[in-house]
Formats: sequence, structure tokens, C-alpha cells
Amino acid sequence: MSEIANSKLAIIGAGAVGSSLAYAALIRQSAREVVLYDINGPKVEAEVLDLAHGTQFTGASCVAGGSDLDAIAGANMVVITAGARQHPGQSRLEMAGVNVGILRELMPQLVERAPDAVYMLVTNPCDVLAYAARQFSGLPATRVFGSGTVLDSSRLRWMLAHRVGVAIANVHAVIVGEHGDSEFPLWSQARIGPISLAEWVQDDISPKGLVPFSEAEFDAITESVKTAAYTVIAGKGATNYAIGLSGARIVEAVLRDEGAVLPVSSVLTDYRGVSDVALSVPSVINAEGVSRVIEVPFSEKEQELFEHSAATLRATLNGLGLD
Repeated sequence: MSEIANSKLAIIGAGAVGSSLAYAALIRQSAREVVLYDINGPKVEAEVLDLAHGTQFTGASCVAGGSDLDAIAGANMVVITAGARQHPGQSRLEMAGVNVGILRELMPQLVERAPDAVYMLVTNPCDVLAYAARQFSGLPATRVFGSGTVLDSSRLRWMLAHRVGVAIANVHAVIVGEHGDSEFPLWSQARIGPISLAEWVQDDISPKGLVPFSEAEFDAITESVKTAAYTVIAGKGATNYAIGLSGARIVEAVLRDEGAVLPVSSVLTDYRGVSDVALSVPSVINAEGVSRVIEVPFSEKEQELFEHSAATLRATLNGLGLD
């Protein structure tokens, strides 16, 4: 593995998500240089200035940017957060048409300036946009992907960690499928440390008095994960901190050539019978982007849910003429 020296990260869109991702990337030193672009000049210049004023405290990382797209030239990774904001009660898929239109015009301009970059779509619906970005760019599927269910999986792990009383780092569970209403957890593969979730409450490892999980509780947790973004948006108008952090984590996996396993959304080819649609599955992320997807065992129910998620996304793609 080989970390990219003097790595350059370009973030497209200086709204709540883009500026939060830039902030997280600077603090975590995800890249040597962070460039923030937005068509709103005064807004992006103010964000860059505010971030720059704090770079005394962020190691060797630096920040620049503005409303000139040429600032992203030569970027090693480009993260796209620009697009219509999700409103309270609005599903991610309902924003598809507007954001696909923005991406259709934007993507060729980005590739012209950063032809060798790895591209990540954070703008929702990120699965649809990851598929569209690949079409509009002509780039291989490995180099164009969505942030997928990395954040959703973090939400799931946080809930499970609180439920069983362990550190979140010791919870191993993943959400797969659409980053949206048809996503679901792979309960069959969930672990607390090395112990399966089903076995955790049945032996002396678990805290005394901890009751077993029921199917109803699994369903409730699944629903809480699915609706978490809607809850945050209803209260404060946007989700930004957690997606900023999870986005920065994915950036690090690419720029540091880590080979990290993360559930990002890429265009699949015969993955458990599903092809030509972007969905999240555990994937190996390195300097190539999505270097490979990992075949994970599914239960019969999980296979049905995965196929349903694929059909949901395919219907949206067909409706947008992306086929």
C-alpha cells in the first residue's frame, strides 16, 4: 500500500455537508490540501476563510478554494456534495431529478480538471447519482462511487453499542442496499467482538440482566436507522456533522491506500444476482477507489430485501432515463 504524498482533496459544494466534510478532513488530516468549491462566491470564500483561521490547530493541512472550478485541478479525490437540500418529509429519491440534472452538467467539467481522481458522491440520492456520475464521466466503476451506507452503519453500531453496553468500536454490523428507505441491516453477520449478536445475550459474556433481542426489537432498530436522517432534518434542517465525519473517513481510505472495508455504493455486476445498479455492500477501498466488492453470506430474507432494494433503485433510474 502507498499513501499519496501531498494529497489534494476537492469538495464540490460549500453547504452544510460540504463545509462540515472540509472541517472534518482538516481536523483528521485526511488530506494535505483541502479545496472547497461552490458557485456562491461570497459563501464559499467565507467558509474557506473561517476554516483557514483555524489551521494553526490542524497540523500540516491547508485549505483553499472559491467559485473558480479550476481550483480543483489535479485533485486526487473529488467529493461531490452540491445539490438540492433534502426538506423535512422528503425522501432521498424524490430529489433525484434535480440533482441528476446538476450532475449531468457538472461531471464533465470536473473530469476535465481532475482526470485521474477518485470521485465520491455524497449528494442524495447518492446511489442514483453514483450510477449517473459513472455514465456522465465515462470513468470505470472503481473510481466513481457513493458514500453509501457508511453513515447508516455507524448509526446502527451506535444504537447496538448502547443497547449491549460495549464500545462502538467492538460492534461489527453493517447496513446494505440503498442509502434510503429500502436499506436493511445484515443481522445474520452482526457481531459483538467475535460473538454473533444472536449468541451475545445467551452466555456469561453479556452483562447480567441483559435480555435477548427479539424480532420486534430488530425491526425497531432497523426503522430507527432508516428514519434517523429525517429526525435530524426535522429538528435542525440538515444532517451535516456525521456525514462530514464518515465522508472524511472514506477519503482517508482512498488517499492512504488503506484497503479498508466499508459499505460504499458502487455499480454492481452480478453481485448476488444483482447487476447494473449502484448499491452499498462491504467493499475494499484503496487508492484505486473500490478495488473489489466482498461476497457476503445473506440469509434468505436478506436476499429478498437486497433484491427489493435493487428493484427500487432500478425503477428510479428507469424513470430518469438512466438505463
